[in-house]
Amino acid sequence: MVTTTATNFRRNLFGMLEQTIAYNEPITVSSKNGNVVVLSEEEYDNMMETLYLTSIPGMEQSIIEGKNTPVEDCIPVSEILS
Repeated sequence: MVTTTATNFRRNLFGMLEQTIAYNEPITVSSKNGNVVVLSEEEYDNMMETLYLTSIPGMEQSIIEGKNTPVEDCIPVSEILS
C-alpha cells in the first residue's frame, strides 16, 4: 500500500489515481486530521461483493468446502444445467 501526505497526493493526483486504477494498489493519504484510503473502483466492488457473500448464513463455509473439494469430485456445470 502506498502512503503519502495530502500535499503530495494533491501534487501528484492524476498519476497516483492512474497507478491505483492500473495496479489495484490502495493509497493511504495522511493529513493532520486523520487518514483516508483511496481504492480503485474494481477493488471497492470486490470488497463489497466479499462482504455481501460472507453475510449470507453458511456461504463462507460453503465457499471454503468448495475450495477444498478435489476437482475429480466436482460436477460439471453442463450436468447441473441439463
